[in-house]
Amino acid sequence: QVQLVESGGGSVQAGGSLRLSCAASGYTYSTYSRHCMGWFRQSPGKEREGVAVLYTGGGNTYYADSVKGRFTLSQESTKNTVYLQMSSLKPEDTAMYYCAARLNVFGGRWCTAEADKFDYWGQGTQVTVSS
Repeated sequence: QVQLVESGGGSVQAGGSLRLSCAASGYTYSTYSRHCMGWFRQSPGKEREGVAVLYTGGGNTYYADSVKGRFTLSQESTKNTVYLQMSSLKPEDTAMYYCAARLNVFGGRWCTAEADKFDYWGQGTQVTVSS
């Protein structure tokens, strides 16, 4: 059974940094050697927003305009893990952050920020940025 476990959330002051990790289990990158991994976030009263999405086969990574230049999504395939490095954090980045995987894809163009296209989700990790 596929499981995604997030870690690394917490509380920081504006301008600070955090690194979120998402460890996948129940499959290996070699089983689904090409798939999408992404981070989404949701704050109270708002829709879930795609923050960053990558295709494990390489190519461009999608970033929401609101995080471009501040967030970096990377992968460590040997550990079935993706990381979201967040810098220059702002109070508006405060949200619950979710890791997600979409396994049955046929190219990078499938890796969009549409939450309803993702098959598996983690439990979420809270990020709080104070001013």
